[in-house]
Amino acid sequence: MQITYWGHSCFFIETSSHRLVIDPFLTGNALAKTKAGDVRCDYVLITHGHFDHVGDAVEIARRNNATIISSYEVADFLAQEKVETHGLGLGGAFQFPFGRVKLTIAFHSAGYAPGGELKDGRFIYLGNPAGMLLTLDGKTLFHAGDTALSLEMKLIGELNRIDLALLPIGDNFTMGPEDAAIAAEFLKADLSVPMHFNTFDLIKVDPQAFVAGVEAKGQRARVLAIGETLSL
Repeated sequence: MQITYWGHSCFFIETSSHRLVIDPFLTGNALAKTKAGDVRCDYVLITHGHFDHVGDAVEIARRNNATIISSYEVADFLAQEKVETHGLGLGGAFQFPFGRVKLTIAFHSAGYAPGGELKDGRFIYLGNPAGMLLTLDGKTLFHAGDTALSLEMKLIGELNRIDLALLPIGDNFTMGPEDAAIAAEFLKADLSVPMHFNTFDLIKVDPQAFVAGVEAKGQRARVLAIGETLSL
C-alpha cells in the first residue's frame, strides 16, 4: 500500500485494489502540487465539513464516478450535487470493497462556507467532525481529522493496533506540536506523520518539533514532504 501526502490534511492512498483520497483540499491551497483535475480515484473520504477538507471532493467524485464517504450530514449535503455518497455516524463502521472505515470522535467544529467565503454571513452546519480509522490491506491507518488532544485517543490506541497515525499539528484551530506528540503517545502507532500545518499563516509551526516530541517518548515520527510517498 502506498500513501502520498498532497498537503494540508490530504492524502492519496493506493491499496492493492482501489485508490482513495482523503480531505482533497487542492484548489486554493498554495502549497498543493497536485491539481484536482489530475486526481484518479474510486473513493473520496471527508473528515468534516470545513472548506479546507471538503475541498474539491464533488469535482473529483463526479469526474471519477467515485463515492464520497463522510459523516451523515456531509454526505447528505453533497448528495445534492448528484454524486454518490455514503454517510456514517460517530462510532459507526462499514465494510467497503477496499476495506473498513470507522468514524471516531474529533473535538473540533464543522461549518461549511463554499470556497471559504460566508454567504449572507452564515455557515452551513454539517454535523460533527470526525477522525477515520481505515483498515486496508491488513493495515490500520488513523486519520485524526481536525481535533484537539483528548483521552479518546488513548482508547483508540488501546482498542486498535495502528500502523500509521496522521495527526494535525498546526495549532490555533487544532492540536499544536506538543499536544499532538501526546496524542501519538496515546495512540501507540508504529509511525506518526504530521498534517494540517503551514498552509496558512495561522497554522505555521515547525513539524520537527512534533517529531522530536514523539521520539522523546520512544516512538517514531516522520515529516512527509508534499508529494512524498511512503509504503506500508
